[in-house]
Amino acid sequence: MLQAADLTIRLNPADDVVIARVELPAGTTLVKENNVVITTRVPAGHKVAVREVKIGQPVRRYNQIIGFATREIQAGEHVHVQNLGMGEFERDYSFSSDRKVTDYLSPQATFQGIVRADGRVATRNYIGILTSVNCSATVARAVARHFENRLEAYPNVDGVVALTHKSGCGMASDGEAMDVLRRTMAGYARHPNFCAVQVVGLGCEANQIGSLLSTQSLKRHDKLHAYTIQEKGGTTKAIREGVARIEAILAEANKVQRVTVPASHLTLGLQCGGSDGYSGISANPALGAAVDLLVRHGGTAILSETPEIYGAEHLLTRRAVSREVGEKLIARIKWWEDYTRRNGNEMNNNPSPGNKAGGLTTILEKSLGAVAKGGTTNLVQVLEYAEPATAKGFVYMDTPGYDPVSATGQVAGGANMICFTTGRGSAYGCKPAPSLKLATNTALWEHQEEDMDINCGTIIDGTESVQQAGSRFFELLLATASGGKSKSELLGYGEDEFAPWVLGATM
Repeated sequence: MLQAADLTIRLNPADDVVIARVELPAGTTLVKENNVVITTRVPAGHKVAVREVKIGQPVRRYNQIIGFATREIQAGEHVHVQNLGMGEFERDYSFSSDRKVTDYLSPQATFQGIVRADGRVATRNYIGILTSVNCSATVARAVARHFENRLEAYPNVDGVVALTHKSGCGMASDGEAMDVLRRTMAGYARHPNFCAVQVVGLGCEANQIGSLLSTQSLKRHDKLHAYTIQEKGGTTKAIREGVARIEAILAEANKVQRVTVPASHLTLGLQCGGSDGYSGISANPALGAAVDLLVRHGGTAILSETPEIYGAEHLLTRRAVSREVGEKLIARIKWWEDYTRRNGNEMNNNPSPGNKAGGLTTILEKSLGAVAKGGTTNLVQVLEYAEPATAKGFVYMDTPGYDPVSATGQVAGGANMICFTTGRGSAYGCKPAPSLKLATNTALWEHQEEDMDINCGTIIDGTESVQQAGSRFFELLLATASGGKSKSELLGYGEDEFAPWVLGATM
């Protein structure tokens, strides 16, 4: 049982609030906080004021501004949507001021990976079916469905997966929206976790297969086949074509063997969904600690979700390896401010109702916790959506905050694993990249263990440090990259979560 002195978590001496480890009834005395008395019930994971804050004054958590008092706040009060709101303030970007030399580790950690002919390393061995347009989704799914329960003779093939989407027509044949869709598809077509890919179209769509291939420098070969329903003479013939092509390559696809490779071949996509008040204290910093380890072993990690780093971007620009890298990040922030304004929205449309129920009040607070997933090493590259990650180390990719769309961009950019923190219980998978989910609190772990891969609530419980949890997760990363199944893989998640970012008007 927690002692009175351990009922809350203080993140920084300068903070105006502390975080409840458990539900705090009115009348509870916070011994470590100068005997502040709780005035109203404070749910677990929520904030309680430890000093008076005047109306209009900033409120700090992590020694950073998370919002402004919308009315006077007394010590002992629950701090949330009823008394805390957004406000404008200047961020000090201090480009590259916290840049430091990376302390690389030797010998490098290793895992059992699949080495492709071009030297790239896979963590899985799928055959993929991509669609140029929604109209060919039924054919793609039928081809994949044909191979369900028919791969017993091919144990080294992880599956035949159809990745369909709702776009590809009713849009301009060129321009930003089409560029993003084609870049995403090309990233998947080239992904090392696919041993072979076929692209299925209808034939008359805006996203013509010929243009897709030529603009993305993709060429047909024995492991990249492309055709249309109209060209083949209809649905049944197109399905027959897809099945025959896959049957012809299954034996070769099954020949792959896992071998020992350095951890530098891992590229992680970092995600958080269903966040709560503990996310920035437990799972996110634990993932950040694992990211620091991976970077020190020569690997790569991609942080994303630009609307969910808003208000914390100054913590990333300080880590930028150069001013140019930092300014590219700020340019994406400005793009989002304009994008939301044009669409009659605002950047503080976050947090979601679930986030708020878990204790997060403003996007500033959510973002400050979210950036912890990126660890502490230098920011070496900033990418637009679905661009290939070409630098080793900590990378940022501009994506929406919606997890399926964000992770799709990361996988297109080369992520061969996804790491997903959650405090509310997100259920998610991401074929062809295995997805590991980190629970922020022990109650979630115990309640929804079939979906969670690791419990970081040990940090909240006081039985493990952030670094210890990060090291434990790093070992799980290596084991999963070596072929160990994630919970989402065991449950069959991953096909429907393919969601390229749709930009512009649907015509």
